[in-house]
Formats: sequence, structure tokens, C-alpha cells
Amino acid sequence: MHKGIAVSPGVVVGIAYRVDSVFGTSEPQTLDHPEQTVDEIARFDRAVSVSATELEGIITKVAQQLGSAEADIFRTHLQIVNDQTLVTKVHALIESQQLTALSALQIFLQGYAASFARVEQDYFRERMADVRDVILRIGSHLTLHPPVAPNAAQTNGHGEDPLILVAHEILPSQAMSLGNLPIAGIVTETGGGTSHAAILSRSRGIPAVAGVVGITGDVRSGDVIIVDGRDGLVLVRPDSETTSAYRKLQREFFNLKDRLVLNRDEPAKSSDGAQIELLANINNLADTQAAAKVGATGVGLFRTEYLFLTHQDVPDEEEQYEYYRQIIEDSPNRTVTIRTLDLGGDKTVAYLGRRSEANPFMGWRSIRLSFEHPRLFERQIRAILRAGRHGKVNMLFPMITTLEELRYVNKLVEETKRNLRREGVPFGEDVKTGVMVEVPAAAVCIDAILRETDFISIGSNDLIQYLVAADRDNPKVAHLCEPLSPAIFRVLQMVLDACQRTGTPVTLCGEMAGQPRSVLALFGMGLRRFSMSPAFVPTIKALLASVTTAQAERFAHQVLQLKTSEEIKAYLTSRLHEVSSMLEVFDSV
Repeated sequence: MHKGIAVSPGVVVGIAYRVDSVFGTSEPQTLDHPEQTVDEIARFDRAVSVSATELEGIITKVAQQLGSAEADIFRTHLQIVNDQTLVTKVHALIESQQLTALSALQIFLQGYAASFARVEQDYFRERMADVRDVILRIGSHLTLHPPVAPNAAQTNGHGEDPLILVAHEILPSQAMSLGNLPIAGIVTETGGGTSHAAILSRSRGIPAVAGVVGITGDVRSGDVIIVDGRDGLVLVRPDSETTSAYRKLQREFFNLKDRLVLNRDEPAKSSDGAQIELLANINNLADTQAAAKVGATGVGLFRTEYLFLTHQDVPDEEEQYEYYRQIIEDSPNRTVTIRTLDLGGDKTVAYLGRRSEANPFMGWRSIRLSFEHPRLFERQIRAILRAGRHGKVNMLFPMITTLEELRYVNKLVEETKRNLRREGVPFGEDVKTGVMVEVPAAAVCIDAILRETDFISIGSNDLIQYLVAADRDNPKVAHLCEPLSPAIFRVLQMVLDACQRTGTPVTLCGEMAGQPRSVLALFGMGLRRFSMSPAFVPTIKALLASVTTAQAERFAHQVLQLKTSEEIKAYLTSRLHEVSSMLEVFDSV
């Protein structure tokens, strides 16, 4: 049994599919016959040639879109692709060990990483990242698609069991591509409640546990494992009695989910008739369609960075406009809040450069990165404004810290509108602009910010980690990022009170919005707009239909009197059991 961080509720018994964070399967793959080596070498050489041609095009495009300096990193990548040492060593591995080209690339990268692991200088660490990016590019042309999981029946005879992805980490680009695979659970060694694995699993409504140290060393592809996403447990090769007990829990969990989704056409309201808006957080078109299926009334947060993360180079204005337009047209009621780029931290793209930072989550990221690349920022604002005429669209700015920053972005939006009018380009004149309150400084100065913005979205994920000074994806301190804490609720009450005084629309779009215990208190504190992973909409709708406004207000009043997180958790756990015990399975302990 392994203990980790519960990041997506539910229980699943399945077959492990262990993957490497770069190449898919972590076990080296050999060729069926030695005579295949010639064809495999030729296949590798074609992938190298295509990668070189692709990089030449990217260099030209990035230089035009962002500037020559920003294209330098791809010039470095082109040099690596054209380095004969890489080609010679991969050829030798294919020939001597009869490996597939992908496995030979993997072994080459592992050897390179081992050599550079002993070197501490930033230059060499950045060089390693460049080599890794190039290997990934070549590998993508060898596969042309994400790795396809093996058939469970062929793996160990348990053909009736679903697949559970087990990985050290899941990168942002992988999180999007893995969305098409038949995965029923996710386990990772790194990350926490807001990692890419967590976002992927919650958007699909599948159980997941993160921060499970050592799990990839204990699990082999084909092992039977159990993922308990409520208690944060992973059981490897369980005995038959344990397996049988968890299969029963699994059936109950998925049967309840199936029943709850039947409420998709019902309005979201409390048992005494208070109207609530339940919106969806989305990353891509697939999430948009999922939001419509579960009954969300709109998209409360569209994370545009995933378009950039899965794009081989910088998306130009026209590409962005077309993608945003499609998102809007597919969204429930064509209602979408589009967040501008929130890159940085663990979400990086090569064409914006790399910086070695001791604390990247508190450094060069999000709106700060956009300020440093004004042409890129303006292009995104133009695309959002143009797409805004296809529905009811809001534009949301992340990580605003000071009033000066807000005034700068407001000025930029107005200048962009004037430019579009002058050019005769149609756009949404009524697109509203808003601030994502996720930095404590913005929460403390909320009254000043409300005077100069149309709406507020509370990003509880970052707000929590900045408030408690703890990296939410670091397993050693992730326990401090507890949403059910006195400090969090007091800050949220301050922001909600200010919005109510001024009549400013406010939405909470962090993970708290999909957690039943949190929602009980937040509803009682006056919040009426919640945005969450699509899979949680039916659960929160059912929960709110079971509670009156007066009940929730009593709950909130008591929560604000309590002094510790443990007291709040115990109190809200009891209240959830009292209001709707069947929904307890959808909240982590």
C-alpha cells in the first residue's frame, strides 16, 4: 500500500500501464528480427530530417512573431538535430542491441542526463533541457501519436479491467494528448492537487492520486492495482479479498456518477430556490463538449495556455481567433470567460525562453511573462476580442498583483480596440474584462481593484499556496495548502463581502468549487457562481439542491469562528454527512 495526495475522488481497480514521462512505455522495446535494423535506422533518419525541416520553419515564424532573440533557442535545437554525434550513437544502439529507434533515443537521453547530473552550472542544465526537447521532437515524428496502451487482456489476462496510468510525472503537453486514451485512473510520483495529472483526471471524472513516492519502482505494466482517490491510497498487487471489496466500492461510485448526471437539464438552485450558476473549467474542445453534456451553463475558465503548450511554435492571431471561436460556439449558451496566458512555473514553452529561477512559481510567470512579450500579449487580446462577437465573452487577466498592473492591461485593451476599429476588423464591443484574484496582495487591496474592473474570478489554487507560502506540488509541504483552513475562508469572505458591496460579479474557479465541503461554506458566505471541472457539475448541483440558504449561512458562520483546519474539516464533514451522505465519496478526506 502506498499513500499519496488524493487529487480526484473515486475508486478504480485496474491494470497498471507504467509510462515514462517522455517516451510512453518505460521498458525498452526490441525489434522482432535483426534484419529490421536497416529499416529502423532509415525510419530514425527520416524523423531527424523532418525535425530539422520543422525547426527551420519555426525559427522563421518565431523570429517574425516575437523577434530574432526569441528564435535563438530553436537555432540551438537545430544545431543539436544536425549534430552527427546524436545520429551515430542512436544508429549504434539500434544495430548493437536491436532496439527500436524510440528506445535507442530514450537510452541516449538517459546517458546524456547521467553525465550532466553531476554538473551544477546553469549553462549545462539548460543544455540538457535543449537536448531533451530535441529528443522529444524526433520521438514525436517516430510515433506521430501518443503511445497506445497495451491491451489489458494481452498483458496479464485481466481483460475486464480498465487501464490505470502510472507515471513519474505528466507534462502539460502529455496531459492534453493522453486525454484520448482509455484511462480509468492516474497515479503519479510527483505533483499535487493542481498538477496536470490532477487537472486531466478531474476533467474526465476519474480517480487519481499524486505524490506517491516510489510508485514507478514498485509497479510493472500489467500489475493489478487499486486507486482510491478519496483516501489517497494506491494498492499494488492486492489479494483477492481486498480486490473484491474495492470492486464493490468501484461499482457503487460509478453507479452514483451515472445517476447524478441525469440532473443535467435541471436548474442549479438550493432547496429553498436560491439560483446558482455552475460553470466549467476547460482546457480544450473536448472539455467544452463535456461541459455541455453535464449541464454546465457556461465556461467560467478557459485556460488558453494549453493551446500554446500543445503547439509546436507560437500560435498566430488567426490560429488563436479560430480556436477561440470554436470554443465559444461549442460552449453551453456560448458563454465563456477566456483567461489570457498563464504560462511559467511548471508550464513552459521553448519559444519564450528559459530562465533558471530558485522559485519559478513566484517568479517570471503568468501576466508578468505577458508584459515582457507585449507583441504576443497584444496578439492574444486581439484574438479574444475578435472571437468575442460570437458569444457572451469575458477576458480574464491572471496573477494581477497591483493596481498599476490592472491599469496597464485595461489601457492595452482599450488601445487594441481602437486599433481594431481603425483597421475595420469586427470584434465584440461588449467583451468584459476581469481580474483573477490569486495573489494575496490583490485580495488585500480588493476595494481599489473593484473600482477598475468589470468582474472578479477567485483562483483559489494559487491564492492558497501564496497565502501559506508553500508549493502546492511539493509533497513535503503540500499539506499546508489546505483549502479548509481559517486563513483561506477569512480572505475569501473579505473578497466576497467587497464584491457584494459593489455589486461586482464574482466567481470562484479554483478546485474548491468542485469540493462538496468547501461549497457548503462558500454558498453560505454568499458565493453564487462556481466554476469547476466538468465532471463535478452534477455532484455540486445535487449537493446544493439538498441544502437551504439558511442552513448554509449557519455553516459558514460557524466555519468562520473555528481556529484550525482540523476543526473546520471535522465540522464540514459532519455537515456534509447530514445534508447528503451519498456525496461524501466525491470529497477527499
